[in-house]
Amino acid sequence: MNSLPLPELFGYLKTAFLETFLMCGISLVISVLLGLAIGILIYTTREPLFWENRILHTVSGVSINIIRSIPFIILLVLLLPLTKLIVGTSIGPLAACVSLVFASFAYFARLVESSLSSVDKGIIEASRAFGASNFDIIKSVLLPEALPGILRGVTILAIGLVANSANAGMVGGGGIGDLAIRFGYYRYQTDVMIITVVLLIVIVQIIQMAGDWIALKTEKS
Repeated sequence: MNSLPLPELFGYLKTAFLETFLMCGISLVISVLLGLAIGILIYTTREPLFWENRILHTVSGVSINIIRSIPFIILLVLLLPLTKLIVGTSIGPLAACVSLVFASFAYFARLVESSLSSVDKGIIEASRAFGASNFDIIKSVLLPEALPGILRGVTILAIGLVANSANAGMVGGGGIGDLAIRFGYYRYQTDVMIITVVLLIVIVQIIQMAGDWIALKTEKS
């Protein structure tokens, strides 16, 4: 197959990049909010210092594990009816966001729980001794102490979303992955495949460096 004319290729790349940015941006925000809330829930219902509740902890933990155990490409297919119900269509960047959020918030919830678990229990006990409430401890002690780890988790989550957004292209999600499959694979245009792979590598490197820098700043402060 002949290569695409340069202006046409740049047009496709621009559209694919914007679709990937839309998918990852929306999914990242929702996944962080949901994952943070559920991660705090799992942690606080496990710890005697907060609201220890074995039933709630077990149910929330098992639910998260079930979602995490389903491969993303299978999750995409399973959620097609729900996706169509929510956004009115099963194709396109917005439709892909539904599956991306389901796959990502559960993963991020575990990262949040891990970061919260690394906080020194002595700091929590000291805050309790000064009469701080559970909500005050979570807001003023637990989250600030765990913030560098949570931010690193956000970085990992964002990179995972970029990878999964490429997979979403296989079922009409659009984005860079869709471009790579349509032109690089089905039309045997190796140059398009190489360009999309390089673009994905660059995006991931930028996210990683930015995330590391932000996390380092919070540690120093």
